[in-house]
Amino acid sequence: MKGKLIVFEGGEGGGKTTQIQLLRDWLLKQQQSSPFLSKSIDLEVIITREPGGTKLGQALRGLLLDTNVSGEQIHERAELLLYAADRAQHIEALIKPLIERGAIVLCDRFTDSTIAYQGYGRGLDLELIQQLNHIATGGLNSDLTFWLDIDINIGLARAKNRGKIDRMEQADMRFHQLVKKGYQELAKTNNLIVRIDANMTREKVQEQIQEIMEQKLKEWVDILPNK
Repeated sequence: MKGKLIVFEGGEGGGKTTQIQLLRDWLLKQQQSSPFLSKSIDLEVIITREPGGTKLGQALRGLLLDTNVSGEQIHERAELLLYAADRAQHIEALIKPLIERGAIVLCDRFTDSTIAYQGYGRGLDLELIQQLNHIATGGLNSDLTFWLDIDINIGLARAKNRGKIDRMEQADMRFHQLVKKGYQELAKTNNLIVRIDANMTREKVQEQIQEIMEQKLKEWVDILPNK
């Protein structure tokens, strides 16, 4: 039976990496403690990311995010196509095989990031991006997307406190405002996107996520793989 693809989205400094790890730990515990999740269900929970979920993706991530790797400014259309290449490899080499064997895949960024960053942020054609996303994914969509919505100033401050900031984090405030607008518009039209208030403590943020996941596991329990 097929597994599930759960995506974490949002602007810079929203805490996606931390929340993904916390959710993975929580999901694995549910196998033993959940009153509705049968202990006969064998949960495989895998964390991945875009860009960089495969060996090819790791090389592309360096080109896309490290300001010193390419040695030249990346054109906006070239940036879009590099992200599409990363996603196509990611889907075929990792995500699709995992889902087909019944795993729950937790992915840090997916197609909505491209729409928000390259579409709204860079101003590239949204219809073109939708077409590229469809080509790259082969039509695969997330089963659930958590949008970690954080105040832009707070998020950027968190990103800077981590140390070296990447090429996206270095963009001007207008860019980040447009990215946030992109996520807001996406959330209005896609009922699989759940907004999470990421301005709170990591514990409070995780509580919001777990509450949604409990509801989803109840819906999915009959189609998750058994031992």
